[in-house]
Amino acid sequence: MENKWYQKNIKEIYKELNSSMEGLNDKEVENRLIKYGKNIIPRGKRESLLKIFFSEFKDPIIILLLVAVISSFIVGETFDAFAILFIILIDAIIGTYEENKANNTMDNLTKLVPLEVSVLRNNKKIKIKSEYNNFINKVKIKIKSEDLVLGDIVYLESGDKVSADLRIIECQNLMVDESILTGESIQVEKINDIIKTKDLSLSEQSNMLFSGTTIVKGRATAIVVETSINTQIGKIANSINNSKDEKSPLTIRVEKLSKQISILVLIVAIIISILLITKKVPYNEIFLSVVALSVSAMPEGLSLALTMALTIASSKMAKKNVVVKKLNSVEALGSCTVIATDKTGTLTVNEQTAKKILLPDNTEYNISGTGYELTGKIEGNKDLKFAKEIALYGTINNEAKIDNNKMIGDSIDIAFLVLGHKLEVDTKEIKILQTIAYESENKYSAVFYEKEGKTYCTIKGSIEKVSNFCNKINLLKKFDQEILNKQNDSLAKEGYRVITIATGEIPKKDNYTEKDIKNLTFIGMVGFIDPIRKEVVNAVSECREAGIKVLMITGDHPLTAFSIGKELNIAKEYNFVTTGKETEEYLKKGEREFDEFVKSKRIFSRVTPIQKLEIVNSLKRSGEFVAVTGDGVNDAPALKSANIGIAMGSGTDIAKDVSKMIIIDNNFNSIVNGVKEGRVAYSNIRKIIFFLISCGFSEVIFFTLSILFNMPLPLIAIQLLWLNVVTDGIQDLSLSFEKAEKEIMKDKVRNTSENLLDKNLLEEVLISGLIIGLLVFFVWYYLIKIANIEIELARSYVMALMVFIQNIHVFNCRSEKKSCFSVPLNSNILMLGGIIISVILHIIMMEVPILANILKIKPIPYINLIHLFLLSFTILIIMELYKRVKYTKSN
Repeated sequence: MENKWYQKNIKEIYKELNSSMEGLNDKEVENRLIKYGKNIIPRGKRESLLKIFFSEFKDPIIILLLVAVISSFIVGETFDAFAILFIILIDAIIGTYEENKANNTMDNLTKLVPLEVSVLRNNKKIKIKSEYNNFINKVKIKIKSEDLVLGDIVYLESGDKVSADLRIIECQNLMVDESILTGESIQVEKINDIIKTKDLSLSEQSNMLFSGTTIVKGRATAIVVETSINTQIGKIANSINNSKDEKSPLTIRVEKLSKQISILVLIVAIIISILLITKKVPYNEIFLSVVALSVSAMPEGLSLALTMALTIASSKMAKKNVVVKKLNSVEALGSCTVIATDKTGTLTVNEQTAKKILLPDNTEYNISGTGYELTGKIEGNKDLKFAKEIALYGTINNEAKIDNNKMIGDSIDIAFLVLGHKLEVDTKEIKILQTIAYESENKYSAVFYEKEGKTYCTIKGSIEKVSNFCNKINLLKKFDQEILNKQNDSLAKEGYRVITIATGEIPKKDNYTEKDIKNLTFIGMVGFIDPIRKEVVNAVSECREAGIKVLMITGDHPLTAFSIGKELNIAKEYNFVTTGKETEEYLKKGEREFDEFVKSKRIFSRVTPIQKLEIVNSLKRSGEFVAVTGDGVNDAPALKSANIGIAMGSGTDIAKDVSKMIIIDNNFNSIVNGVKEGRVAYSNIRKIIFFLISCGFSEVIFFTLSILFNMPLPLIAIQLLWLNVVTDGIQDLSLSFEKAEKEIMKDKVRNTSENLLDKNLLEEVLISGLIIGLLVFFVWYYLIKIANIEIELARSYVMALMVFIQNIHVFNCRSEKKSCFSVPLNSNILMLGGIIISVILHIIMMEVPILANILKIKPIPYINLIHLFLLSFTILIIMELYKRVKYTKSN
């Protein structure tokens, strides 16, 4: 059970850890190091480069390519063999590089923990006064952070990194950056008081410091309460080590397909061998024929075509700001059923924007514009002078700058400057006399200024602080704190971050302090929000149409998250929102109840890294194929465990290392573009399979029929291999370049367990392969048995017919359901060029004697070539009728 150190006072902690304000002595430290081990981030087993390299050859796509290499060497096609081998080696080298980068994740985590830390040991004393009364005359010594133990007293100041999980003993003006754990970039104010509230999230444990976080401002003395694997960052590292890499759907599907094809080809090879042996064909011819037919039936071009399809999709993704680390991940993104996304910077622009001004009399002004854009309109039902007045005070009480459209400073201050620009605020008559800068403990900032000979003070900050300086409310007869609180709560429930403004005339002095801020008039409040990216609304809607659920997992406040989620239609009601506290409660109830709980929610706010991981695991148990976005160390476990981990371009190296792809612009819309390209890649892979396997099946058909009818083999080994090069080898690659079909994002998400060669595609393959095989066999039968043409010339006719048929059949493969006439010809110029090149190459081979002799073919009269060309349209007509009958009625 997790120890809740934030609920305990310092005396209790001293007692529990057997420590004191004097720190530990060397002997006690030594004993604790033996008992608990060193304060080191746990590492997983690191594989050698050689082992990683050889593991790349386990990929089914690579195995298929290796089969193609061996087969090519056997039949003497050494050029093809070396070309494919080159591709294999390049792919293996790239894969090894990426895998080794992922191995560096633990190294990057280790770098988050400082090498040295200041501690109190052996109660050493010197004769100088310390920063804190409780530690007068104590010496700070530097030790390695790995030698920290439970109970050590640690000293921290601005710029230091925290080296273990600590409970604060004393602090002064302490601000900490905890973004690596919470994902939220807002600096956290820390205190040393005990917190009695139960079950707080990390961001709410304001008296705790966590390993890997950074001290932004102030100083602190703290006691070590957790080290190594028990720290929050240690738990993250441990969960990464224990997460297994998920196979992509394509890998699983190709494994199944390659096994199915291998078994079928083996069976066919055995049957053909037996038939040829019974006919007393010479063994060397049997061997060459069976190998050639096996190579033809085993679509060795599939691996290269798949790689090409994925490479093209990867290239298109890169142009849309999606960088893919592994090719198989391309198609995997198109298979996702759930996208669990962060909010800040992904769904939103990560720029605070003033969206609403609320006056005390409930007058509202709505402000258009997104982020730090300087354009926008202000609309309200009262004179704009009131809105302009608030914008003026927010502009002069400001530490930010806009320099050549470059925004510098605090996000709220920048947003006030943008608001002032929209309302054309003029500060020329304002003379700044003195300022009180914003401090976390004060929760306000103030400016003393002079205008038209009079002296004023304006302040901005939280309602609790600002209203304390006021005795009047603008536009109301009397001061009523309850009215202001209701307005503040109303804006907060809408997801706004609220900043209030007050002003008033004060006596002129040479120097001003907080005591001079009194009797001010409360002017109004401004609601700020990190607005939604313009394109995200349509992107989320597109996901919904595609059958993809979008979940939001964020470290932000639940009301703010719900406001964004509601606008994006992720969650219509607040009961779809949950918090880290509620998530933890259901986790304790067991997997079944937790899984049902996760299914009922759409927005998860203020969750811990481990809770986010559990949410992802729950979704996977429920049969979802999950894509997760993230940018921080806190996201790393979920990114690693997800089917597809997607790191943000602005994220940490750790997030990028464990992810399978990176979104350069941090934009959710880019993820949706990636999903689309993933679906296109999968669709094109099916088209390639349709083409290659149907053509290979047709060759098996007319080969087998010829043997059964005691006829010579229609094609010899060299001729089969030529067909694979001149038609299969060109057109399977051209299908990789097919563009997205219009309805591709409206299709249902395919089940990840679905076979590549599913029932519908198998039906089309068998029908088209059977038609081609029968057509070629009938021509072969006619030429040999009826026309009595010599075998070499007859084979020339069959080869020409196969070249024409396969080049016509590629049009059928451009869409599984739609008519080929509905797919624009100019959408794939490469395919048209491939057809022309393929036909011309074959005609050259027939007409040039030396080349014809290599293929054992002869020239054919051009009128007969035209007849063969027209005959090849049979496959187009039959498949068009098939599609019309099967799919037109269903649509």
